[in-house]
Amino acid sequence: MTPTTTAPHPVVEAEENRRHEDAQLRIADAITAFAGSMQFVYLHALLFAGWMIWLESRPWPTLTLFVSLEAIFLSTFVMIGQNRQAEFSQAKANHDFAVTEQELHENTDITRLVQQLTVEIHNHYVRRVRADSHSAEGKRQ
Repeated sequence: MTPTTTAPHPVVEAEENRRHEDAQLRIADAITAFAGSMQFVYLHALLFAGWMIWLESRPWPTLTLFVSLEAIFLSTFVMIGQNRQAEFSQAKANHDFAVTEQELHENTDITRLVQQLTVEIHNHYVRRVRADSHSAEGKRQ
């Protein structure tokens, strides 16, 4: 048996296309991916250790400035990512709501048709039973 694959969600597809087409988003994705990795941590541990040991005799003022600036930029990338995720989640929720609402209307229409057919079948059956009972009474008399 082959595994079934489902088509990607339309909002996911649109977001992937948007990210692929926008150079700024690709850069932000690359920076965010690197900043969230262990390689980032190892690189910074080595750089800061090297800075403190070999580059400056009193590294703290300059190192503190450098780290503070980096923290500002990284927190900005985190907020950009959170905003993009919130936009994506809202777009997906809106799409899912619209699809669910459409399905609800379709199901309501189908339920009404089934109810109408049930009434018609019931009425037809009742007329036939009455006709058969009148016919049987006529034959008995």
